[in-house]
Amino acid sequence: MIETIHIYHTNDVHSHFENWPKIRLLLQQRQQMHNINGESVFLFDIGDHVDRWHPFSEGTLGKGNITLLNEAGYDAVTIGNNEGITLPHEALNTLYENAQFDVILANLFNEQQLRPNWVQPYKVYTTKNGVKIGVVAVTAPFTKLYELLGWTISEPLEELGKQLRELNKHVDVIVVLSHLGIHDDRTIAKLFPEVDVILGGHTHHVLLDGEYVNQSILAAAGKYGRYVGYVELDIDVEAKKAVNKSAILFETSQLPAPSGEMNEIQQYNIEGKRLLSTKVVHLPETLTTDWFTESPLAQLLCEAINEWCGADCAFLNAGLVLDHLQRGTVTKFDIHRILPHPINPCLITLTGEQLHDILRATLDPKWVNMELKGLGFRGKIMGKFVYHDIRFDQQQIYIKNRPLQLDHIYKLGTIDMYTFGHFFPHIHEAEKQYFMPEFLRDVLAWKLQNVYPTSKRCTSL
Repeated sequence: MIETIHIYHTNDVHSHFENWPKIRLLLQQRQQMHNINGESVFLFDIGDHVDRWHPFSEGTLGKGNITLLNEAGYDAVTIGNNEGITLPHEALNTLYENAQFDVILANLFNEQQLRPNWVQPYKVYTTKNGVKIGVVAVTAPFTKLYELLGWTISEPLEELGKQLRELNKHVDVIVVLSHLGIHDDRTIAKLFPEVDVILGGHTHHVLLDGEYVNQSILAAAGKYGRYVGYVELDIDVEAKKAVNKSAILFETSQLPAPSGEMNEIQQYNIEGKRLLSTKVVHLPETLTTDWFTESPLAQLLCEAINEWCGADCAFLNAGLVLDHLQRGTVTKFDIHRILPHPINPCLITLTGEQLHDILRATLDPKWVNMELKGLGFRGKIMGKFVYHDIRFDQQQIYIKNRPLQLDHIYKLGTIDMYTFGHFFPHIHEAEKQYFMPEFLRDVLAWKLQNVYPTSKRCTSL
């Protein structure tokens, strides 16, 4: 006897709610259809559903996303780095308190080296014909950042191996939820012959018809909810093994829209704005920004980063600041709107020679119009670099009005984005101190309240 198992999966939605009504409608209709036909159906999300760039996710600290997953009928989710390292410890610890689904993750622990009570390393599901499906999950090991937030993240492939050794004793089919990226997913398929299906994310890869590596089928649905994944498994019930595996993607733009779709999408923004309506400061003047030349707002943010980090000097790219702050009352929503990025301040320790090379590199005109995606950046282009306590004079660079000394040690205040990519090799390799959980918008709010002290003080962002 052959039993067909139907698996639907999403990954890296990143709070792109413009696609959510269609996704939810598809998932609800498909669940209903399979249930009517007496078939086993499962829904999984592979992490980074929450992204605080959207005001609804910011205003609810991700709990609004959990409500949406509940409504769609998910069976289980795992976390991505956006849930794991962009939420303060307590916010992640309570994120899933109203979840009506399982949260599966093998490689996350608290400071006591125990798994938090809201997570389990794996879960065994039993189909209508008694086939046991083991689902295990791992997420990307941003080790230092998790530690700063009070978590311990273990090496994912090693942890996966431990769980599979236990899980393999009790199940017929194994599904891995992997927020590790395509390269690690292929490695999993090569290292662990017991794995039947790997549902992936993190690197935003699109596998239109899946990818077969050894005995495993890999499936992934890109990013932003542009696709919904569907895996079909044919299981020989007597032999307790998969005899056929296939994967496809549904393109969300081609799916039917539910009634009231546009109103629903607008309501997410309206509700986010309401939740972020707390006053931060009253500005006596408009603070402007410009991506291509010096401007007050980007300069103020750079100065704020310098002070927050206790640095000798600071720089950042002007493209981080997406719009002006108008004269009058400024709310949390206003600051979130211009700085939606989940980006943290960072202090870099450098020799004068290294700092000299980095600062010279920032003068390269290639940066200004460079389009950038990922690494926490939610803007469009890099823009001009902005400096604090850094001055260029012909061939000389001055730090705090003193010539830069090549053999001196300097503390550079900047942003974590430059440490993850390959913008400046010296920064990538240097000693770093990350300031978490504060984002750039928190630092700017703090600075504004200090610059305009007559304004009524408000709670921090």
